[in-house]
Amino acid sequence: MLALALLPTPVLAEDGGHEELAALLEDEQARERLIEHLRGAARDDAQATAEEEEAFSLPRQIANITQGIAEGTVTELNAAVAAIRDVNLGDGDNLAEFGMAALDLALVVAITVALFFLLRRLSAPLFRRDSDWALQGSAVSQTVRRTIAVVLAAALDVIIVVLAWVGGYVVTLLFVGGTGEMETRHSLFLNAFLLIEVFKAAIRMIFSSRYEGLRLLPMSGEEAAYWNAWLARLAGFIGYGLLVVVPLTNLNFGTGLGRVAGLLIMLVAFIYALVIILQNKTRVRERLEAMASESTFAFTRFLTNLAARFWHLVALAYFAALAVVTVTRPEDALPFMAQATIQTVVAVLLGSLLAVVLTQVISRQIKVPDETRARFPLLEERLNSYIPTGLKIMRLGILIMVLAVIADAWSLFNLGNWLGSDAGARTIGTVVSVALIVVLATLFWIGVASWIEHRLNPDSDGKEPGAREKTLLTIFRNAIAVALIIMTSMIVLSEIGINIGPLIAGAGVLGLAIGFGAQKLVQDIITGVFIQLENAINAGDVVTAGGITGVAEKLTIRSLGLRDVSGTFHIIPFSSVDSVSNYMRDFAYHVGEYGVAYRENIDDVIVKLRDAFDELIAHEEHKQKIIGELEVHGVTALADSSVNIRVRIKTIPGVQWAIGREYNRLVKMHFDAAGIEIPFPHMTLYFGEDKDGSAPPAHVSMVHRKALQGRKDDGRKRVEDGRADANPTFKGDFDDAED
Repeated sequence: MLALALLPTPVLAEDGGHEELAALLEDEQARERLIEHLRGAARDDAQATAEEEEAFSLPRQIANITQGIAEGTVTELNAAVAAIRDVNLGDGDNLAEFGMAALDLALVVAITVALFFLLRRLSAPLFRRDSDWALQGSAVSQTVRRTIAVVLAAALDVIIVVLAWVGGYVVTLLFVGGTGEMETRHSLFLNAFLLIEVFKAAIRMIFSSRYEGLRLLPMSGEEAAYWNAWLARLAGFIGYGLLVVVPLTNLNFGTGLGRVAGLLIMLVAFIYALVIILQNKTRVRERLEAMASESTFAFTRFLTNLAARFWHLVALAYFAALAVVTVTRPEDALPFMAQATIQTVVAVLLGSLLAVVLTQVISRQIKVPDETRARFPLLEERLNSYIPTGLKIMRLGILIMVLAVIADAWSLFNLGNWLGSDAGARTIGTVVSVALIVVLATLFWIGVASWIEHRLNPDSDGKEPGAREKTLLTIFRNAIAVALIIMTSMIVLSEIGINIGPLIAGAGVLGLAIGFGAQKLVQDIITGVFIQLENAINAGDVVTAGGITGVAEKLTIRSLGLRDVSGTFHIIPFSSVDSVSNYMRDFAYHVGEYGVAYRENIDDVIVKLRDAFDELIAHEEHKQKIIGELEVHGVTALADSSVNIRVRIKTIPGVQWAIGREYNRLVKMHFDAAGIEIPFPHMTLYFGEDKDGSAPPAHVSMVHRKALQGRKDDGRKRVEDGRADANPTFKGDFDDAED
């Protein structure tokens, strides 16, 4: 069909067109020419498409705008120089007529401005009452009150401007000039008055130097008065200059002088703005940094610090753009800049106000009823934990909307066309879908987690959940969390246009590789699943697993965490668990074997064992932990040095060791009181024997250190007296003492 479309129209119109086309295709040279023609047309279409895309690309648009500004600036400067060279003020009659017109206009200006200030003075009590009402109430109600009060004050301010404008029109029509007629100069001023004073009303709405309750920005009255006066003077100078002075100059002295007047007005305004901005650069930066330090949200703190560092550059760029655009496009520059500025200010104010209201409302803690809190103890805490994240997301959304409106205001981005396009509708739909998916997943998780907490909470139905139920519910909660995160992530990726098919296939291949390469991990998981299904171990049980005995503190699908009696925490993979010894099932026993000497009466020993048990259960604390009576198994062994008697005490699980320690203490006390000997190892010294079988005596003398020292002193004194020779036995004793 494309080939048919490219053929000449007469050929297609003829009855034999198809035959000629067939003949053309059969001819090799004609066919080659047709192919070349089609390729050339395709190249031309591609080049045209590329040029069109380049024309609408952002770099090309910036280049076009820059080129237009430069060329327009040079053209306007040349025209201004030529106008000054060719200026002709005319004769004296024209000057006199101009003077009368100026006096006439000054009268209209004076009447309109006087009427405006009179209305402002008469409405001052209303503004003051509105401000006092806005300052009443709590912090949250003050925000709502201030918003309503500012809107009412702004509406009243605009009404005053309109009334003054109408009054100026009436006075001009009735008393100035011809009755029922209005000169061009009068209408120029009155229209400029309406536009400029409405803009000043917006400035007063932001700063409100006289009324604290109507001030949107957090600053002192003196500082607000400074910025209000500076911006009002600048707006009045530029507005009245471009909307009144320049048009009147064009009418009376020609467009050349009008261009010169416009250039001078914008040059003076830019220099004035430059001086004010540079004077307040440091002060404004310090103020913004102080506001950033007081902010509780990291994102707000970041934006405020960014504004503190670059606010002067943004302000200078704004006034420079205003000057350049006004010079290069005098016919539509001022309305465009005024509309863009007002739209920007309104967008920033509404976005800030909405963010503040959301912060005040949403940041308040969610309270659940006492009955619900008793059944779901962590529900309130979990709901409140999502508030900061949700607030950050909403504030980010507000920031994006404000930036989009600002970009639309300055013609950097056409918001209306984008919203009406397929891309805009698709983007909005994707954002809404992702938000709904995340919200539904969050609500589902809150419901599941709250239900699990309800089952684990003993106060909900008055019944303590079992250890197995606690363990399985904990593992189930972790598994649900992992599955929910994975599924939500997959759905979100699919909604934003990412093909998750390769991702799922890659996950399958990765899972298969893990299955082959991590067999130990698979064994851990499979063994852990069966251990949990068989209820072999629960959290809090005392078990022996993998050769380690301790309390099971942590159970996952892959491993077991044990803490032994010394406090050491052990991680044991389930693949290393060949058998599990659980000491916490249904009941337990303290099994004790007590050895007594062969000389003791076994029946008396059993009586004392029973007496010790009776004393044990006499304490209510121990009695509640013991199930049944003492079991005496009797003599279990005639050992080398003792007769062993076994007893067994049945207890509730987990307390058998404590009961055993207490019972051993009582058995020792009762045996000691009855004189029953508990054998323990002894040492016997053998000194040999003579051939006739008699054993030599062993002379053992236990001498105290002080007595030994006394004997040494006494022996030394006897030797000195000469009595030692007369008593050889004593001499030997002395020698022994010396040794």
